[in-house]
Amino acid sequence: MRTRNSSGRPAAGPWPGRLLLGLFLLVTAVLILFPLVAAFLGSFMTNAEIAADGKLVPSVWQFANYKEAWVQANFSRFAWNSLFVSAATTVGTLIVASMAAYVVERMKFPGKALFVGLQASTMFVAIGAVVLRPQFQLMVDLNLNTSLWGVILILISSHAYIFFILLSFLQGISRELDEAARIDGCSSAGIYWRIVLPLLRPALGVGALFTFCGAWNEYLRPLVFTLNNPNLQTLTVGLSYLRYGSSAAVQTHYLLAGACLSILPLLAAYLVANKSFMQMTAGSLKG
Repeated sequence: MRTRNSSGRPAAGPWPGRLLLGLFLLVTAVLILFPLVAAFLGSFMTNAEIAADGKLVPSVWQFANYKEAWVQANFSRFAWNSLFVSAATTVGTLIVASMAAYVVERMKFPGKALFVGLQASTMFVAIGAVVLRPQFQLMVDLNLNTSLWGVILILISSHAYIFFILLSFLQGISRELDEAARIDGCSSAGIYWRIVLPLLRPALGVGALFTFCGAWNEYLRPLVFTLNNPNLQTLTVGLSYLRYGSSAAVQTHYLLAGACLSILPLLAAYLVANKSFMQMTAGSLKG
């Protein structure tokens, strides 16, 4: 049992433990932030300075690196494609996952346990190059192998972790709200749209952030599906063009500048979803 001081508040723990905890958190923060800081500072250096000097701070700040990266990587076009894929995937995933979570939590149907088990099993399968061939063949059969919609449908199908996030949050919503709505003549679809979705807003915000970031960082599938149409390539594919210049020379400074630019939409998405994270955290603490 913790002791209390004269003011009635719990007394602080032993200082060695607090010191070790503080040092651990400090080292962890440095290890996480140092690569980001090094990449940001490196984006303002010349390529020779990055390769030879090994300095962290540039001697002369090369702001033109960002302009060159924007032009060489066709940044505006590729960024629009990435935004389209990420936004469509996010909306589609939230709709499919929220409807599935609502049906599983609120309704009874044959094979319910099997469905949940299949959803869980997909989380232990690496959705990588192993399944790329059958996915591509499926999109060929649907005549979607040369468009971004094939990529979007595949990304929407890998929604299991979002499904379980929404399912766990939905389990904390009282069923009495559904019963009251049914007494007023509301259908199952109406309950889902008017009651469940508004109450799921914090979980939807968290799920949207995870889905958006995953779709934005997707590389392999946009590369395969857009080989015959470079104008449809996403930003992650376009950034690879910055690695080497026209004379096959390494352009690490342009690559770092392009990578820093590509992070900005993810930071904006986090700022938008930050409130949802706080609400989810508060809800878990109350529970």
